[in-house]
Amino acid sequence: MTSTPQIPGQSWSARQYAENASFVPALGQDVLALLAAKPGERILDLGCGDGALTERITRQGAEVLGVDASEEMVEAARARGINAQRTDAYQLPFDQTFDAVFSNAALHWMLDPQTVLAGVKRALKPGGRFVAEFGGHGNVAAICTALIASLQFRGISARGRHPWYFPTAEEYAHLLETAGFQVDSIALIPRPTPLPTGMQAWLETFAQPFFHGLDDDLKITVMDNTLNLLSHTLSDGQGHWSADYVRLRVSAHLPSV
Repeated sequence: MTSTPQIPGQSWSARQYAENASFVPALGQDVLALLAAKPGERILDLGCGDGALTERITRQGAEVLGVDASEEMVEAARARGINAQRTDAYQLPFDQTFDAVFSNAALHWMLDPQTVLAGVKRALKPGGRFVAEFGGHGNVAAICTALIASLQFRGISARGRHPWYFPTAEEYAHLLETAGFQVDSIALIPRPTPLPTGMQAWLETFAQPFFHGLDDDLKITVMDNTLNLLSHTLSDGQGHWSADYVRLRVSAHLPSV
């Protein structure tokens, strides 16, 4: 799912996302089960993307609002019949509105987590719950290392290009508690993930900031170097690629009073 506000150099195409990232909502069943949406509940899907998971929550009888930074993704969610709107996660405009806030594969794009959690807290009713899964400490470590090495080999600084926030369980639990949440469960989950359309398609979909501002020839060179480095660890040599995902899955709630 996508971030808010937009990361420099990162753009979102609903078509590209559907082609290259269908595994993201497909792997969301466990965090949906942790949410355990109930009929009649009001739920906010933070970083709803194209609404694939949002749609599954609505089927459980909940009243769901999806929010995302990308207008194109919001339109794709609306095309599914989802109530969705473009919203800045750093300025959530809700006050004790929702029984639960849900987020999948989005929070690692939000580089000011304290501000995001403050908005999530405001959006929840007393006793409301927050259930999320996103990239945690060690997520795509091999991919990041290869990208940075490929840039540096060409004399390009990687400073400011890393677009993600990947906390440890301890770090994020502390942020939640500081924001006023009680943590029910939190854990890092290593999850090597097959990439049906390959590593280059993944990089073109999710890692655009690493290539931002490079001319076309240099982009090709950096891409080729990155793929070559990663082929030794994340490819089986027969064209089948995986990503070295590590997810942070969390469930927390606010006090009832």
